[in-house]
Amino acid sequence: MTAGTPEEERATASEGRRSGPSAGPPETGGRWRDSGTGLTRAYLFAQRAARALVRGVHTNWRRSLHLRVISTTLVLSLVVMVGLGYVLISQVRTGLLDAKIATAVTDHRAGLSYALVELQENETADSKRLLYDLANELTSRSGDTGLYSVVIRPSVGDEIGWATGEGSVPQRLIDQVRRSEVDEQQYHTYTRITTEEGGSEEPALVVGSQLTHAYELYYLFPLQHEQEILDLVQNTVVLVGALLVILLGLIAFVITRQVVTPVRSAAQSAERLSSGDLTERMAVHGEDDLARLALSFNDMAGNLQEKIQELEELSKLQRQFVSDVSHELRTPLTTIKMAGDVLFDEREELDPTMRRSVELLQGQVERFEELLADLLEISRHDAGAVTLGIESLDIRDAVMKAVGDAEQIAERRGIKVVLRLPAESCTAEYDARRINRILRNLVVNAIEHSEGRDVVVTAAGDRDAVAVAVRDYGVGLKEGEEHLCFDRFWRADPARVRTTGGTGLGLSIAKEDAMLHGGWLQAWGMPGQGSQFRLSLPRRSGAELRGSPLPLVPPEITLGRSFTPFAGEGGNGAPRSERGPSRGDQDDTDNGDRGADQREDEENLS
Repeated sequence: MTAGTPEEERATASEGRRSGPSAGPPETGGRWRDSGTGLTRAYLFAQRAARALVRGVHTNWRRSLHLRVISTTLVLSLVVMVGLGYVLISQVRTGLLDAKIATAVTDHRAGLSYALVELQENETADSKRLLYDLANELTSRSGDTGLYSVVIRPSVGDEIGWATGEGSVPQRLIDQVRRSEVDEQQYHTYTRITTEEGGSEEPALVVGSQLTHAYELYYLFPLQHEQEILDLVQNTVVLVGALLVILLGLIAFVITRQVVTPVRSAAQSAERLSSGDLTERMAVHGEDDLARLALSFNDMAGNLQEKIQELEELSKLQRQFVSDVSHELRTPLTTIKMAGDVLFDEREELDPTMRRSVELLQGQVERFEELLADLLEISRHDAGAVTLGIESLDIRDAVMKAVGDAEQIAERRGIKVVLRLPAESCTAEYDARRINRILRNLVVNAIEHSEGRDVVVTAAGDRDAVAVAVRDYGVGLKEGEEHLCFDRFWRADPARVRTTGGTGLGLSIAKEDAMLHGGWLQAWGMPGQGSQFRLSLPRRSGAELRGSPLPLVPPEITLGRSFTPFAGEGGNGAPRSERGPSRGDQDDTDNGDRGADQREDEENLS
């Protein structure tokens, strides 16, 4: 077997890598995939941990006054200490450098004067030897500690210079000295010199001036001593600042704790008080402001407990009074009803005036009987003595029964009730009598306010709930009236008469019955667009209701379609998109995609 060229071998290896795990041993590819999956999982885990940490810090920051005060104190203290430290170190640095410059200029001036005198006295001597001796003499004046070194440089020609110690003169200072028009004018600048011991660079100060027209004199002053002083000051400031910030944080922690602890205790006492524990009181310690707060809270709680007890007693007396009056009225009402029935049966033998009076008497007695029954029902709700007879039933049967009960009222007004019922069963656990009463009340109420147009009743169900919506196209409700309509004896128009004989308590009782089932009874309305009432019930009794299969706002309103009355039989009107089969027929309803409806429900919860 012959070996290939290096290019062929690289091409073969590249093809093997592109072919993936199948080109190599299976276990090798498996290990690569496992490694990639492991890295991905580690990255996702780290990402989730980071998000959880951020959420935790954000939550604690929002909820903890103690944490906010301590954190703010620490941050502000750190900012103040950084500012003060910067100012202090700047002042120390400036002071040290100014003092060093003054000393350096004085030493350089003294050396310059000495050098000029020596040059004038030894004009005939060897200049090179003289400059060499002069440089050594000036350097020896710095003492044994070597405070500075001396450099004598030629200004013109190819003359050599003399230097003692380490370092070189920066070119910028040389140019500045040579451009000087005044003899013996001193200049200074900063540079760095390399030490012979460790080879490290140290800061230095250079002072220079013209010695003669041919030479320049420079002094190099190491700033190591000043740098050590500045480092000591800087380290001291940082250490003291850090200790001071920590101490301020501890002080803030202690002081804030003294204030926050009573406030937290007051918040916990207020929560227990609001949850119904009227005996909750705060502990009083001392005579300071927090103690007065505790005393005020306890006085408030005591007064609130007394007022609530008084209101409970008054409410109990009112409920008892309504119940007693309602029961006491049943006997005379029964007598009046029996007498009215006798007169009503014999009305054909009376003259027209008496016949009309008997008919009016019969109608008002029946309304009085309904009002009395509603008052008794309201008193039972107020007393908490209502019980449910739960059965598993089909909500469609309740809808059909409610529409059948309202059939005569709809026919008298020339109104058509349109049913939209699903083909599949919509069973739920509820009290048949109470749900039938709710639906009958909603249908009759829609007929009364439909202004001669059709009424649409829609039912639907999903996995967790069933719902019935009753839609009319009458005057509608103004903003805010969707909640007021469930108040007792409330009317949108006080001048409007009850043509169907309602008592004004129907919707209030219906609301109580719906809440008793753990469901919702909600209303929507717009002036000129009609209104819609929706009853939503959980399929299982006692389950929490989280959404409704039907939207509270009608679809044509949500989609922005305009309302166009449709003149049908008997002058009835309804939007063409809303017209469906006649009462008694069933229409398949799509209950699949209700994501938008669920969101609409959440936004319109009462």
